[in-house]
Amino acid sequence: MRYVALLRGINVNPGTKVDMADLRDLLQGLGYTDVRTHLRSGNAVFTAEPQPTEAIERAIGERLALPVAVMVRTADEWRAVVERNPLEVREPAKFAVVFLAAPPDREALEGIDPGSYAPEVMRIGERELYIDFPNGLARPKLPPLLEKRTKNAGTMRNWNTVTKLLQLVDTA
Repeated sequence: MRYVALLRGINVNPGTKVDMADLRDLLQGLGYTDVRTHLRSGNAVFTAEPQPTEAIERAIGERLALPVAVMVRTADEWRAVVERNPLEVREPAKFAVVFLAAPPDREALEGIDPGSYAPEVMRIGERELYIDFPNGLARPKLPPLLEKRTKNAGTMRNWNTVTKLLQLVDTA
């Protein structure tokens, strides 16, 4: 089965550096095939059986000495994320999806006053949050509010990356 794996928080500072060649080698060492990476932010596409989240997190911890949360989606789940996007994507670089490790706490998220993060707009998906950042990501209002409201691990990717990973997962 084809998968997309997103590593949270790598290559954001010198202490979290992971070379994409090392990530590909790590995934291949776990027996995964057709491994491809995209950008330096921890995006990988590969073929594996069975569902690989825990194996990847454990291997990164053991081999690279980094405690990294990994969000994994099957190719079908990734396609559904794109197809079910409830918001208009006006500027792909200013539109993002937060991929969560578990379903979101809807009550906690719906309790955030939309006026406190306007003009940003958020919609809740199954294990994703869709967010439009019309003013860009330099000083967003919503991510700090989300971190206060949820204990759920997540990682954000802009729409350009989301759609590129869809292309990669669809080409084996």
